[in-house]
Amino acid sequence: MEAVIRKWGNSPALRLPSAALKDAGYVLEQKVELIVSRGRIVIQPSDNVTYSLENLLTGITKTNSHGEASFGKPVGKEIF
Repeated sequence: MEAVIRKWGNSPALRLPSAALKDAGYVLEQKVELIVSRGRIVIQPSDNVTYSLENLLTGITKTNSHGEASFGKPVGKEIF
């Protein structure tokens, strides 16, 4: 399967055929890593990092938490 590198804005871009994505098991908006080695560019899936609110909240402690911050008086239609 061949493709052509073209210009997209100020950057080079490569459009991947849908069949290539499907065959490789990739989906749109999937994060990938680019590895450059010996004149080749390899595209591989990034490690999926999932976050849960519960796990993030367990990381909050008294030592890494901050107090209230004042941003001044309301300026407009803010409701407090």
